[in-house]
Amino acid sequence: MVQRIVPIFSGGGTRLPAHIGILRALEEIDVEFDSMVGISGGSIVAALYACKMPLEKILALATSTDFKQFRDFSLIRLLLHGGLSSGKKFESWLDKLLEGKTFADLDFSLHVIATDLNGGGPVVFNKANSPEMKISQAVRYSMSIPLIFSSTVYKKHLLVDGAILSEDALFNDWQGDGTPNVCFRLRSQLSAPSFDHRKRFMLPQYITMLIRTFMTALSREYVHANFWHHTVVIDTGNMSAVDFAMTPEQKTMLYNAGYETVKQFLPAKLAQLKH
Repeated sequence: MVQRIVPIFSGGGTRLPAHIGILRALEEIDVEFDSMVGISGGSIVAALYACKMPLEKILALATSTDFKQFRDFSLIRLLLHGGLSSGKKFESWLDKLLEGKTFADLDFSLHVIATDLNGGGPVVFNKANSPEMKISQAVRYSMSIPLIFSSTVYKKHLLVDGAILSEDALFNDWQGDGTPNVCFRLRSQLSAPSFDHRKRFMLPQYITMLIRTFMTALSREYVHANFWHHTVVIDTGNMSAVDFAMTPEQKTMLYNAGYETVKQFLPAKLAQLKH
């Protein structure tokens, strides 16, 4: 019997190839879904998939794309706008890939989540809440890692990375019919990043190290017992959400981690959800 779920692709930043592996595994397991939830790096993959880009093309794109092109760091921007990078280059890149699509253009039910610093809660972008918004804009909001990317204002919300949300904010009845959620969560290992004391300007390096440590620690928070049966944790090794200089080999490792973990553990999770 085919199991219907709502997959939640939570967090990731530049570790997004893991989410592509997750999707490949879902295609090979007896699950169906026509709703998806994307947060941070997970929202990038979810958006491309919801716009019917084949997984093979998404994987090739993630493997060949140099993430460093989106890291246009500026200390002036940090002082004026709260982030080293504007995120505009990324948003333009994604909008071109999505052919300018808005949520209203989708047959698929896509939910993209960002965090409102002005209250700490989730802001959800989808066909019901923001039909005319470009999907690329919502994804830009969702993957705004604090201090790395400038915070953005939407209506009365000051938006940053959706991965900062508390866990219970992700587990809504997204499809409106009780379809169970399964959250795919990436977890990194704490490691000592390389530190170059010879650099003349230390602040960008310091901020990157600070955010790397923060995002890694965030990913390692314990899964609450209430959500454990609905969560699959993917170990992404020592690669963090802000590793912009990943090699193709590292991206392939992330893809394999997502694929193999889901193939190994999701069937047992689904069996528990049926009872």
